Parts: sequence; C-alpha cells; structure tokens
Amino acid sequence: MYRIFLDIHTHKKGIPGSIYNKPPEGAIPLQSFSWGIHPWDLDQGWEKELDKIEMQMKLENLLAIGECGFDLIKGPVPSLQKEAFLAQTKLAEQYGLPVILHCVKGFHLIQEYFKKNEPTPAIIWHGYNQKTEIAKSLISYPIYFSFGKALLDGDSNAQKWLKICPLERIFFETDDAEIEIFSIYEQASLILQLPIDNLAKQVSQNWNSISKRKIT
Repeated sequence: MYRIFLDIHTHKKGIPGSIYNKPPEGAIPLQSFSWGIHPWDLDQGWEKELDKIEMQMKLENLLAIGECGFDLIKGPVPSLQKEAFLAQTKLAEQYGLPVILHCVKGFHLIQEYFKKNEPTPAIIWHGYNQKTEIAKSLISYPIYFSFGKALLDGDSNAQKWLKICPLERIFFETDDAEIEIFSIYEQASLILQLPIDNLAKQVSQNWNSISKRKIT
C-alpha cells in the first residue's frame, strides 16, 4: 500500500508530508516549507523580503518559492507584480526549486511570462479552478496544476480539468481549508477512477521529477 499523500500547499503548520506556506512575519519552520512574496504584500518592501529568502535558499527544507504571482483584484499595479514575479522565478531557477503560483484574473500575465522567459522553473498553479481552455493553452510550458477543495464541488472547473489533465502534471493541496488532504485524494480517485494508492504514488513521482529536495 502506498500511503504518502503529499500536500503541495497548506497554511496549516506541522503536518507531515506537506509544504507549509511560510507567512512573511513567521519564523523559519523546521518542516518542509515554501517562501515567497504574495502579490498582496508587494507594497511592503518586497525587495528586502526577497533578500531574506535568498539568504536561506540553501536550506534543504525550503522546497519552493511561493506563493507568488498575480492578483488583479487585490494586488498592486501589474507592472510591479510582473517585476516581483520575474525576480522570484529567477531565484527559483537558480536553485532548482519550483514556484507555487497564485493567479487571480492574471492569466494573460502568466501567459506573457512563459512566452518571454526561457528557461523557467516548474510552476505549480495552486488551487486550480479555471476553465479547461486556460490550462490547455499552457500545457506546452513547464506548468503543473494543484487541486484543492474545489474538487469537492460538483461540476467545478477543477473537476473538469482534472478529468483530462495529464497525470504527470497534477498535485493536490489543502491550502487554508479545514479539510484533510486524504479527502482531496479520495475525491480525485473517484473522479479519475484510479486507485488512491496509485494516485498518491503518481503525485510523489511528479514531485521528484521537478525537485531534488524531499517533502518530509
């Protein structure tokens, strides 16, 4: 039985097998974690925060940069978001880490990023719940899709895309929801008609294909 259910993005601390999303004010955790500059926080001296991140890039439990990206509802002007995102992806590429992407109403900006930048680190679009056409248009790039609580909603965009998404591009997450990661895998297993242990093994293989650092 394969019983490692990786949680690629969570705001809950201390859960084995998960990547904890470190908040700006939080201390560096002992567990596996990601660290990035959320678009909501870019007006607060993001360059200094990036310097802090860069100083810790050799930590083996720092597994990803993020969440970072684009938010055209709550974020600052797009030019600032683009500048900060590019800086973070370059840092991730330098150290061989993936990027956890936050993207709200910013599809055209991630599309623009991919068209202009090569090479680029693996980018995991967290909490994916967009139309399948959006995902299909990006599949030629090194992008992955992390599915969360939206999978539990009947007929969601997340369900529709998971059904046809290449298995080697999928991850799962709890984000800030009060749910267990097993419930997400269980739902995905039903949607895909794939044994849950096979699914868990696939996700672990997906992680190992984009990172040399292990989720503990």
